[in-house]
Amino acid sequence: MQYESTLEFARAQDEADPLQACRDRFYFPSLGTPEIVYFTGHSLGLQPKTVRGAVELELDEWAKYGVEGHFHSTNPWYSYHERLTPPMAGIVGAEESEVVCMNSLTTNIHLLFVSFYRPTRKRYKIISEAKMFPSDRYLLETQTRFHGFDPEDAIIEVAPRDGERLIREEDILDTINSHADEVALVFFGGVNYFTGQLFNMQRLTEAAHAAGAVAGFDLAHAAGNVPLSLHDWDIDFAAWCSYKYLNSSPGNVGGIFVHERHGRNFELPRFGGWWGHDKKTRFQMKSGFQPMEGAEGWQLSNVPILGMAAMKASLDVFAEVGMPALREKSAKLTGYLEYTVDELASEFPDAHISIITPRDPDQRGCQLSIDIAGRERKLFDAMIPAGVIADYREPCIIRMAPVPLYNSFEDVYTFGQIMRGLLA
Repeated sequence: MQYESTLEFARAQDEADPLQACRDRFYFPSLGTPEIVYFTGHSLGLQPKTVRGAVELELDEWAKYGVEGHFHSTNPWYSYHERLTPPMAGIVGAEESEVVCMNSLTTNIHLLFVSFYRPTRKRYKIISEAKMFPSDRYLLETQTRFHGFDPEDAIIEVAPRDGERLIREEDILDTINSHADEVALVFFGGVNYFTGQLFNMQRLTEAAHAAGAVAGFDLAHAAGNVPLSLHDWDIDFAAWCSYKYLNSSPGNVGGIFVHERHGRNFELPRFGGWWGHDKKTRFQMKSGFQPMEGAEGWQLSNVPILGMAAMKASLDVFAEVGMPALREKSAKLTGYLEYTVDELASEFPDAHISIITPRDPDQRGCQLSIDIAGRERKLFDAMIPAGVIADYREPCIIRMAPVPLYNSFEDVYTFGQIMRGLLA
């Protein structure tokens, strides 16, 4: 696509965009500036305008029915989570039996590790990416310690080569192969939160299985951002949050994927709770945990209805639009942001602007991370007052995500104009 740094070009692209009407289905923040460019969907998605009505309906039903709302409300609470399963399964490329929405992200990963990190004295190591999200690193450290291992020995991090920012796939595969007799689990973020690098999850899964290991992924920055085919890729397990690209509200519940072959294995160790127990006998209140078939068998407690009502409002939009259309726009919109940043780098060579995210659209989602060599913090602090909401990560990276569901080409053009003023 041939890009241009003109308002006319940006508006023409927006007029031709089949998803442009989706923008009006979300609220944009107002922070006292005339116009806000919101590029932080990788941290918190915008609020769909239908959320308020969805939550208020459940509040009204609670007032009207009390506890009977579990069975007699418009959307019975007892089975409310089941309403989220079809659209969520579509987003992550899974069978409906392989997905359930529950808990929060790190809680879910810990629960999944109960089942899928089963170390032995010989096979106990975990291979992961260097500079993964801190919560995941803490999880790996505490999980290995819990099983009696030293994290410095048990966790093998694959890092970029000296002088590089991205992890080479061949280095990951070589690490898996070289530790094939010791590795119990290959665990990566689907998209690295810091660089925005998208890993080839299918290839990593194949390598893990060839080594006799399990493959799992944290999809916090992938779900709703990039196309996923968790079932077809034969991934063992995955988890994600829902408040970033999935716009479900701050800190809302996450989701898990468990491949159907594991979902039918009732001998697989797991922690039990009554919402994961066979629902046909759940209210008999008897001893003896009998998990449900599929991902639902990893549930613990009944679900937070108000949060799930907010989530459903966003998932309805995803179900209507579909990931293929979002991906098509994402490639064009992120490409325009890349072009705009490159223009800024050319116009302001003393700023030493560089993009650390892969240039290949197949190796990234809509996030771009930029380094501005020593000026990042000062520049970032000036961006919000000027009308751009982005994200800063130590020691030197500004992360931006033009989300295809609600961002526009004119947003990217406006960002470029604002940055020209700040860099000048």
